[in-house]
Amino acid sequence: MQSPSGRVQIGGGSCSIKSIKLNGELGGVSRLNSRFAPGLEEFLNSGVPKALDHVLSVAPHVPPVKLVVPAERRHRKREPFRRCGRHICRAARPTGDNECNREVRTILKRLAILGSTGSIGQSTLSIVEQFPDRYQVAALAAGRNLDEAFAQALRWRPQVISLATEELAGELTGRLRQAGVTRIEVVHGSAGTVACATLPDADFVVSAIVGVAGLEATHAAILAGKPVGLANKECMVAAGEILTRAARERNVPILPIDSEHNAVHQCLRVGTHAEVKTIWLTASGGPFRQTPLDQFATITPEQALKHPTWVMGRRITIDSATMFNKGLEIIEACRLFDVPPSQVRVTVHPQSTVHSLVEYVDGSILAQISVTDMRLPILYALAWPERPVSKLTFDLAALRHLDFEPPDFERFPCLRLAYEAAEKGGAHCIALNAADEVAVEAFLARQIPFTGIPRTIERVLASTQEAHPATIAEVLAADREARETARALLT
Repeated sequence: MQSPSGRVQIGGGSCSIKSIKLNGELGGVSRLNSRFAPGLEEFLNSGVPKALDHVLSVAPHVPPVKLVVPAERRHRKREPFRRCGRHICRAARPTGDNECNREVRTILKRLAILGSTGSIGQSTLSIVEQFPDRYQVAALAAGRNLDEAFAQALRWRPQVISLATEELAGELTGRLRQAGVTRIEVVHGSAGTVACATLPDADFVVSAIVGVAGLEATHAAILAGKPVGLANKECMVAAGEILTRAARERNVPILPIDSEHNAVHQCLRVGTHAEVKTIWLTASGGPFRQTPLDQFATITPEQALKHPTWVMGRRITIDSATMFNKGLEIIEACRLFDVPPSQVRVTVHPQSTVHSLVEYVDGSILAQISVTDMRLPILYALAWPERPVSKLTFDLAALRHLDFEPPDFERFPCLRLAYEAAEKGGAHCIALNAADEVAVEAFLARQIPFTGIPRTIERVLASTQEAHPATIAEVLAADREARETARALLT
């Protein structure tokens, strides 16, 4: 993409800009804020086509922008700032057409973390701890964990922190005041979560609230033009059509944090949509992969909560044991990558080393392999389209033995039910998720057996009328209706 030649003032210097190159891989670029480089705004308004201003807004499939400084200017002692990746650098010496001296400034990305006290939220804060020059905390939605919310507020000093209820918010305000902290705004409820997600100073939103509780805030973040790192698959299952449509209309990237979809996202960077034959989602098989079917009725919550690979929250751990979690991932993959259910397949891979694969039409299969540590997909989403150096390395010796096998639909009927809901879409996907949440709660409370989870889901789906909600309010209404149906079936 060429711009008209002209002399412009950037960061106190001037140069003749010969061209603007779109450079990199499939990916988006965050807004260039003039506060990071004085004079950038003048540059963007001086002879550059207006279309570039659209490119520089948050765009899901537009590579980063590099400002190419003429060769004769590169040897000057004080060179104007130029853009490279997520850095604004001075080209103090010639470094080649595709490189720059990346030592002057790093653009900080300010994060709003929804679900900050959960496992994904805490892992995200761990990444912030490791990369303080890249990330800062702008807002935290902490739910009901008051003690952890207080600790996080003291450590990270966000602009805004949200609690689930007004009572909890009042108690946190009192604790902060006693600790001498008065500049943090404490909010509460769904409105508080939305306030965190749409905070003007937030550059990126991590959506990690379990269930549809995070749906409204995730949608609000997209409407506000915020790139979203999605760790909440229920949002995409219940309202994927609405979220992806809003993201496309506003050129907002939705970056998957879920390890399987994160892996697919990485594998898709080397091919076009038309070249994809099959997306393969790997599944560990959970703790009952080899348990005899006649013992499933006697499985206890304690047994189901012992996942062989991952340490996760209670609901997602039970969903992994029933393979319902993989069913949600099938629907999420359809929505995120715009493919039909028939193009998404599951393979059981007990080692959990290969996180997902993409098979292309020419017969090539690309796999993403890494350590089983959620910090890596989180870092990928936060840094995309870059890949910063990290210590989350993988030992190739672990690849000595890899197993893959087809899933057993008789053993795991939730997988079959998810495929059926995916084909129908709309209200059936909403009912699938809602019924499971109710059934899992009942199982953990010892009100129903392990096998009662898929039975409850199937009965709720059978009573669900085909519909395609067009708004978040309609989605939430359908969700409430499905939950009421599920609870009525359990009484």
